[in-house]
This record gives sequence, C-alpha cells and structure tokens, in this order.
Amino acid sequence: MAAQLYKDGGFVADDWRHLGDDDPLPEAGAVILPLARYLESVATAPASLKLAVLLRAADDPDALAPHLSRLELIAVDFAKFSDGRGYSTARLLCRRHGFDGELLAVGDVLLDQIPLMRRCGFTAFEIVHAPTRRALEAGHNVEVPLYLQPAERAGERLAGARAWARRPAASPV
Repeated sequence: MAAQLYKDGGFVADDWRHLGDDDPLPEAGAVILPLARYLESVATAPASLKLAVLLRAADDPDALAPHLSRLELIAVDFAKFSDGRGYSTARLLCRRHGFDGELLAVGDVLLDQIPLMRRCGFTAFEIVHAPTRRALEAGHNVEVPLYLQPAERAGERLAGARAWARRPAASPV
C-alpha cells in the first residue's frame, strides 16, 4: 500500500515513489529523487516520468534554482525532529526562489511541528509517527494562536503596533 500524505486537513494517497541513488528509473510514473540523482537524471529522464526532489538537511536548496519552474513537488527531509534545517530550506525555496509548488515534509514529522511547517511553506506532510497519525485521524489539528514572527502566509494581520507581531490566519492550510 502506498504511503498516505496529510494535506488540506485529511489523508490522501501518495502518488509519488521515493527512489534511492541506485534504484533504476522507471519509464513512467512519478518519482522523488535525492538532489544529486535528480541533477544527474533530469536531462535524460523519459518525458513520461514526473520527477521531484528530496532535499536532505545538508543539501543546498540554491542548487535547484534553475529547475524550480519544472518541479511540482519538493520533499524536504526531517531526519530528526530536533533538526530545524528543513524549515530554513523551505523558507529559502519559497522566499528567495519563489517556489510555489507543493512542499512535502518527510521523515520525523510530529504533530506539534505541523503549524510551524505550514508557516514556512509546507503544504503536505508524510506522517510515519504513529501517535501523530492517530491524532490527525481523530481530528486533532494543533494550531498556534498567536505568532510573534512574520511569515508570508495569506490571511495574517498585524497584532498591535509592532509590525513583527502577527495574528494567525483564519483557518489552517
């Protein structure tokens, strides 16, 4: 059975298949490749194959800048919940490079992190942590009621006289 993604408030089927560095490329379908493999394969991949990229914590998102217009999905790996480099990667992709496709958080994604990931631009979450999956299935959607740092999320309004203080959007993504 394919992995389930949490997106738009519910679980949806995952049409993308993760491939490693040595896995053969299929002729058709949708695959997520590690950054180096993507850069090697993008010019020679069959036209019937949709490619996406997996960025790990040590990968430089700037390397994808020339390819962003062709990508509909970028997966960002959170190898450990305590490693926040994925948040920075997402912000760089969205803010510096203008990526407006789907940003998928994969790896150690926990319930408490989802609202903060949304603020950085993530739109989908691959949930493997069983307690997080159960909580989301039960309708528990954690939201932070007041943000003190700005983000580029639609619907946020100023909170008070401080330009950097924000109120949350009307509804979660």
